[in-house]
Formats: sequence, C-alpha cells, structure tokens
Amino acid sequence: MLVVGAGVVGLAHALVAARRGLSVRVVDRDAQANGASVRNFGFVTVTGQQVGDTWRRARRSRDVWAEIAPQAGIQIAHQGLIVAARRSEAEAVLQAFVQTESGSACRLLTAAEARDRVPSLRTEGLRMALWSPHELRVESRDAIPRLAAWLQAVHGVDIVRGVQVQAIDVPAVETTQGRFEADTVIVCPGDDYLGLYADRIAAYGLTRCALQMMRVEPAAPLRLGAAVMSDFGLVRYLGYSELEPAAALRRAIERDEPDMLAHGIHLIAVQSPQDDSLVVGDSHHYAATPPPFGRTEVDDLILRELDRVLELPGRRVVQRWIGTYASVADRTMLIDRPADRVRVVIVTSGTGASTAFGIAEDVFAELA
Repeated sequence: MLVVGAGVVGLAHALVAARRGLSVRVVDRDAQANGASVRNFGFVTVTGQQVGDTWRRARRSRDVWAEIAPQAGIQIAHQGLIVAARRSEAEAVLQAFVQTESGSACRLLTAAEARDRVPSLRTEGLRMALWSPHELRVESRDAIPRLAAWLQAVHGVDIVRGVQVQAIDVPAVETTQGRFEADTVIVCPGDDYLGLYADRIAAYGLTRCALQMMRVEPAAPLRLGAAVMSDFGLVRYLGYSELEPAAALRRAIERDEPDMLAHGIHLIAVQSPQDDSLVVGDSHHYAATPPPFGRTEVDDLILRELDRVLELPGRRVVQRWIGTYASVADRTMLIDRPADRVRVVIVTSGTGASTAFGIAEDVFAELA
C-alpha cells in the first residue's frame, strides 16, 4: 500500500495497514510535517463531536492514541476537558447534553468543583462546568514526528519525503523520484485541492479555514490539569450546537458579542508538558486562499476570553501562528473513490487528530 501525505490522516492509514500485515510506503512532498497536523492544539476531542460516525470515530481514535502514545514515546500532557459556562443559555445546553448518549460519561460541576480540577479557573460569573473524562492532549509538533519515527522503526513503514506524486494508475504511481508500485493507494491531501484528482475534489466545493493561534507563557508555574473551553464552543462543536437549547445561546452571543461570532472565535486552552506554556486559540476565517497574516484585533478577542476564564496574571504571548485546514459546510470528512483500490480521504472539520485513526479503520473495512 502507498499513502500520499504524511500528516496525521496519512500516518493513521499507514498504521492500520501495517497492523493488517501490508507493506506500507508513505510519500510526502515536504521535508517534515508542516501543515495542519502540527499547527493545532494536539487536543484529541471526543465530547462535542457530531453525533454518529464522527463521535464514534473520535472515541476509537482516542483509544488508539492512548494505546500507541507510550509505545511511540509520545507524552500525554493531560486528560479530560472542562467546559466553563457563564451564560444561562450555555447552562441549558450543558444540561441537555448530559442527557444524550454522547454526554453519558460526563458530569456537571459546580464552580467550586470545577476549580478543584483546574485551579486557575475563574469562578466569578461561572454558573457551572461540564467535565468530560475522554479527552487527551499531546504536543503535536513533537507527537507527529515521533509517530512517524515509530511507524518506521517498529512497523517497517517506509516514509519517503521531498517527493511529489504526479499520477496514479494502480499499480503504477508516478512521482518526481520515479515510479513506485502499489496494490492500494490512499491519498490524504489535506487542503491541497489542485494536485491529485483535482477535478473530483472540486465537485465537493471545499474551501480553507484559517485559524489564529498563540502560545501563552504564564508568569508563574501552573498546572492546568485538563483542556479548557468556554461557552462559545457550544455554538461551534456540532455535538452541542445541534441541540435545541443551542439556538438560544447563539442568539444571546449575537446580541452581546457579535464580534466573537463574526471571527468564529471560541476558546480552547491546553498545556504543553515541556515548559508549562499554553496553546490558546482560535478563530475561523474562510477563503479559497486565506491570507498568511494574522490580525491583532482577533488575537485580542481570543486573549480577552482567555482572561475571562483563567486567572493568568502577567501572562505573555511568546508565539503566534496561522493554521489552515480543509473545510466544507455539509460534512466533517469525505472519502472519494476515483478507482477500485484508490481512496481520497480529507477531514473537512479540523478534527484530524481527533478522528483519523477511526476514519482509517473504516476505510480499510470497506477495502477488505
């Protein structure tokens, strides 16, 4: 089997294939991981994923991460999620969510109980919080290279970098380094829509989503202990936003803070194990080719929400970056079938780290 693309989606397919006894080669045009797989939170999110296949795949992917992380030398920085609700409308969404199958293992906490789990959490104005035990956090910039190295060393996966795949006609795969051969080809192009199978990808109407993200350094050592989100996330994550009470929350935010909705901002804060810094974001702007430049006012809005939720006196921003991922309004991922033994797999919702292993298992179940 040959995989085109060495991001998390491509590596997930390589792992599943290797475990099924296949000889696997991964081809990537970049010298190292450089795209969405390393520009994200490393936040493997189950709770709040859309009900159905996305939630199921996220649960499976979380289990795979938990299994392989210690084998691959990938540190799990923390586990679990706190969603802080400051609005009565957000409180209603969380109360509805815990009644669903997706929320069955989650708990509603008082402000004091939530602060016991996350000591830096602000309790003034906090009505309640949701606690989820499912999530885990890895440092993507470290985890993806370690995953690739482990696949090579333990599973014999051949990863070829700096090579562009130009054409596929199984068994032939033409590249800038000559011809390879494979019985099955999985193409994981991320947000590259003009390369392989451009005509087929165009039919889905994909665009790109750009995110502004930051690394924030606390002035004093702290232990976050879990991922932290605020109630803005309840109108973005489909597992919450598709619940009936979420419509009232959206109306309240539109009335009170339309600038947050206009920039697609919701707060996620996770901690890095190496230096206790926080990865914080994010915003959402859509365009065929998003500009590479961040906007100060967007970062300021994200930081304003961070300071509402966490007590971080003296914190400073030490790094800023733009992330991009494939996006389309009507689906969280797509599998296209240009030939019998060829699949094009694109995650279209920014949930690659959260769902890739589950997606890969589904793809191979179909190919079997």
